[in-house]
Amino acid sequence: MPYRSLSADHVIVTIEKLQSRIAERFPGSGLERVASELSEVAKRCAEESERLREPVTPIRLSVYTIWTIGTFALGWIALTLHFDVAKFDAASLVQVLEPAMNIAVLVGLGVMTLGRLEERWKRAKALDYLHELRSIAHVVDMHQLTKDPYRRLLPTTASSPNVSLEGPLLERYLDYCSEMLSLTGKLAALFAQSCRDSEVVAGAGDIEQLTTALSRKIWQKIMAFSRYDAASVTEIPANPTKIQLTS
Repeated sequence: MPYRSLSADHVIVTIEKLQSRIAERFPGSGLERVASELSEVAKRCAEESERLREPVTPIRLSVYTIWTIGTFALGWIALTLHFDVAKFDAASLVQVLEPAMNIAVLVGLGVMTLGRLEERWKRAKALDYLHELRSIAHVVDMHQLTKDPYRRLLPTTASSPNVSLEGPLLERYLDYCSEMLSLTGKLAALFAQSCRDSEVVAGAGDIEQLTTALSRKIWQKIMAFSRYDAASVTEIPANPTKIQLTS
């Protein structure tokens, strides 16, 4: 159903549109380069998440080969063993069952080992991409770290960061950061949707919690625009000990 699963194509299109919006609003900025990197990662994440849905062909062929060999071995035992039905006893039964059980155990162990190998391979692939998405989320957070709506109201010091954005532009910058974090969480959700491994699902959930927490910090800054309006703030002395806001 189209509305019951996350579409990788739609996520990529949304990220590309966001990249274009950032490039048009803040050309040459660091945020634009991060958005470009996120767009490239999104394409690779989409391809890998779709690949994880499919079985690993070499491993599956090995499983089928083991099943085939085991079946032929059991058939060979059934055809080559000769016993007298009239003199059939417990010893004869053990003679028939022992090699059959050995083959069944070996086939079962081989199938289980290869099955876990496929699971571990998919898990490792998914966790590598989730680690990359986690790093991107922290990079986005670094770009908004010093973008405070009230910084222009305070006297600058020798270590103060440059105030390059103010007012609506700063608010739009923070909004773009929040959108990038949200889309990063959606890319992580693609892996949880494609690979039902418990570690992958937990890793994707951790990234969604991380991006939500970082986005919440950004929205606290956005909401602060109304509280730190220049018209509602009294003049601040050079070395203020108390900031008084007029009602």
